[in-house]
Amino acid sequence: MKYQKGFSLVELVIVIVVIGLLATVALPRFLDVSLEAKKASIEGVAGGYATAVLSARAQWEAEARPKTDGSNAVSYDGTEFWLTDPSKPNQSDFRPGYPISPREDLDGNDTGDYPGSLTAKECILLMEMLLQNAPYVTDDSNDNKAKYLAEVISENSRNQCKYTQQENEGHFFTYEPESGRVVVTLQ
Repeated sequence: MKYQKGFSLVELVIVIVVIGLLATVALPRFLDVSLEAKKASIEGVAGGYATAVLSARAQWEAEARPKTDGSNAVSYDGTEFWLTDPSKPNQSDFRPGYPISPREDLDGNDTGDYPGSLTAKECILLMEMLLQNAPYVTDDSNDNKAKYLAEVISENSRNQCKYTQQENEGHFFTYEPESGRVVVTLQ
């Protein structure tokens, strides 16, 4: 009798069935890990953003609430920011000292006088200038390279910057300059 090495057909079928069962159990867990990573990513960015907002305000307080051209302003981490100012029109109920717009763009060009209202461009510049190594943010919904889409929304007659994570529709965070509040919404 001749001795043969190898697996029988039954053994191979059993191995394939076991691998299939493991795959059906592991795949949903892997997908869940990916979703959790996206949630953690937006929570991390929003947390960094909130920390930078509060740090800029703390810098302004530490410098005894300085003003530039009659408006609240501060130099934070090498960037000049306009801050909320209750003496300005449409800001009488704002808490003072929260970033509302950088005084210059990424190239160092002056962005102009104190902003009259919040715009998507200012929301983009706030994220880029407050965060070190900020993710790519745009207001163009057709830009596939962007990690975040910035827009201005009005909720309860309060203008806010809304940053929507592009990798996963539904996750976003908002920044309300009126109070300095940053809120994450996970869908």
